[in-house]
Amino acid sequence: MSKRRKPLVPGAQEGLDQLKVNVMSKEDYKIKNNDPDSVKMEVAKEQGIPLKKGDNGELTSRQAGKVGGPIGGKMVSELIKRAKSQMGSQK
Repeated sequence: MSKRRKPLVPGAQEGLDQLKVNVMSKEDYKIKNNDPDSVKMEVAKEQGIPLKKGDNGELTSRQAGKVGGPIGGKMVSELIKRAKSQMGSQK
């Protein structure tokens, strides 16, 4: 049975999707129609991983990590940068 990951905060999905689009656009990835999932396809293609729409249960954990890791890592880095900037402006 597959699980669908959901953000901890209800209603945060749209903001997270927009963050993904913004961050990965800065990294020169082509985002089709502002679709954040198209970023995954670009990263997978770059890594040589056979990602497809829908169920990718045949992928290994290593392959999935090579796709999601760079995306999530860049998103976290951007959020940390924003938090530091916000903290600096409050002093």
